[in-house]
Amino acid sequence: MTAPTLEVHLSDEDLTTALRADARRGLTADPKWLPPKWFYDARGSELFERITELPEYYPTRTERALLERVVGEIARIAQAEVLVELGAGSAHKTRLLLSASTAEGPLKTYVPQDVSSAALSAAAEQVAAEFPALGVHGVVSDFTDTLRNLPRGGRRMIAFLGGTIGNLVPDERAEFLAGIREVLEPGERLLLGAGLVIDPDVLVPAYDDAAGVTAEFNRNVLHVLNHRLRADFDPEKFEHVALWDAEREWIEMRLAATEDMTVTVADLDLTVHFARGEQLRTEISAKFRVDGLDTELAAAGFRTERVWTDDDDRFALVLAARI
Repeated sequence: MTAPTLEVHLSDEDLTTALRADARRGLTADPKWLPPKWFYDARGSELFERITELPEYYPTRTERALLERVVGEIARIAQAEVLVELGAGSAHKTRLLLSASTAEGPLKTYVPQDVSSAALSAAAEQVAAEFPALGVHGVVSDFTDTLRNLPRGGRRMIAFLGGTIGNLVPDERAEFLAGIREVLEPGERLLLGAGLVIDPDVLVPAYDDAAGVTAEFNRNVLHVLNHRLRADFDPEKFEHVALWDAEREWIEMRLAATEDMTVTVADLDLTVHFARGEQLRTEISAKFRVDGLDTELAAAGFRTERVWTDDDDRFALVLAARI
């Protein structure tokens, strides 16, 4: 087994600088907001793993089952020599792609990307042990600003799974997909996992479970601000809210203040006022229609080759080639 390598483009200091900028911008906006990436400290990651196991939360298990069904086709079509995964995390689902791509194609290198060097290092070690003939080259960075740092050489496929594309608003998606196209060569591919528009009676509970795990996950962003920026939020004084925006076709997660309050963020020398009932948006999770995905990919310079959906049309995997 060749030891995995780790390329670091994002330090703890860089993360803190980004958090400071996002917190100042979002908490002084009207309405207030914070980016969803700040959910994920160690506690947030553990809570999200619990969410994926909840009966209401269908996206993770649906995507995995779909991937299990079609992974051989993906590998045969793509014939990737290098698999790049954005937001790799623990790389659990990726093992399906790695197994199929080593069996069906010429895969030689796996490039996982994540913001957490600890999580990425652990995942890289596990993958290297499980696939000893595979080179593993981790990249620690933010996926929205990482594309220029991806290694070149070999026929590549970039995988962006988990429906994370839905956390970006349309302008951000357009910029992100165009950025992927810029770093790929003609014929190289993007594998995109995206949640589809479904009945809100099924969709909303996935983001507002009966056990309250998602509520704790949502409030965790306030714990992150308290820990990282010396804020004094009382997370228990914020109520979890999940709403379906039918016009924009996305879920919004918010935190609603249960009383009038004033919060200080010491590291920013910032005082923030909340009126009772005022809401802080913490995440959007856009859902898609297959023709809409094709349109967005085409606008970014991709040709959709195959689309696979589960039997209930809740999730899609799209394989697209860079034109």
